[in-house]
Amino acid sequence: MKLKINIAIDGYSSCGKSTIAKAIARELNYIYIDSGAMYRAMTLYALQHGYISPEGKVNEDALIPALDLVMINFRYNTDTYRYETFLNGQNVEREIRTLQVSNNVSPVSAIKEVRMKLVRMQKRMAESKGVVMDGRDIGTVVLPDAELKLFMTADPTIRARRRFDELHSLGVDTSMEEVLRNITQRDHIDTTRAHDPLVQAPDAIVVDNSHLTLDEQFQFVMSKVNQRLMTQPAGN
Repeated sequence: MKLKINIAIDGYSSCGKSTIAKAIARELNYIYIDSGAMYRAMTLYALQHGYISPEGKVNEDALIPALDLVMINFRYNTDTYRYETFLNGQNVEREIRTLQVSNNVSPVSAIKEVRMKLVRMQKRMAESKGVVMDGRDIGTVVLPDAELKLFMTADPTIRARRRFDELHSLGVDTSMEEVLRNITQRDHIDTTRAHDPLVQAPDAIVVDNSHLTLDEQFQFVMSKVNQRLMTQPAGN
């Protein structure tokens, strides 16, 4: 049986975590799990049901009891060759990428009960190994025993430009200034929240991709993957 490992990829918003994670998963024929999409889906659910006010205040007293009604999973689209996010059976891949969701995802993600529910789901998904998972707390909380951990970062302005270009390609009308403001706010909330803040795992390899091409990132990460595969005990 071919040896498999779990790969945890953490880092700041819009620094290319999902892009490199998907590429590595395809190369290894592993399962890709976008934990950020799960928090976005939960945020979309809260918005759809009126649990977030126009001012961005989350009604935790209403949202927390409803968590048991939320089911999130991923399905592979053979036409687009991409994993897509499903919320209670509905494909919400496009809806969860809007700026409205981006502006509200950090407050929802900071709720302890939300994190507990999604972490349980994520841990179950990775039990059989062969998983590439990206997010904010994968190497520190969700998969602390992952055989390979990466921490990705990039200059905030470069991240904002990448995010702006992505939104523009989706037809979302926004400005570079608004996207940069959103990224700065998310960085602050993600790194200062009380429950499972974004931190670099002590054994994570830092990947600053501010000036790296996608191919350079891929080659670097694959070299680390192959190193880990060669050094894993045969019984793993």
